[in-house]
Amino acid sequence: MNAIKQIRKYLEKNPSTESARALAELAAALAEEREYSLAELYRLNYEEFNLAIDLLKDWRLDRYYAARIKLFDVVLNDVLQQPDAQPEPQLS
Repeated sequence: MNAIKQIRKYLEKNPSTESARALAELAAALAEEREYSLAELYRLNYEEFNLAIDLLKDWRLDRYYAARIKLFDVVLNDVLQQPDAQPEPQLS
């Protein structure tokens, strides 16, 4: 099961705990690409800390694949679709 699903289930079971707030803040910070305090992670117990680390791993992997998709999009749509600057010589 991926980390976001595990965290969602954790948040549904423990909505009002400090750990739930910390995990929700981490997820929001990653989604919005904003800063998040590492001190908040260290306050989590072992299980919740591992959920946070798994979320970071999944997020990083997703960003890697997103970057690859963007690269292929540029290559296929922008670079390979452009007409050549110099036409090929015609044989007579």
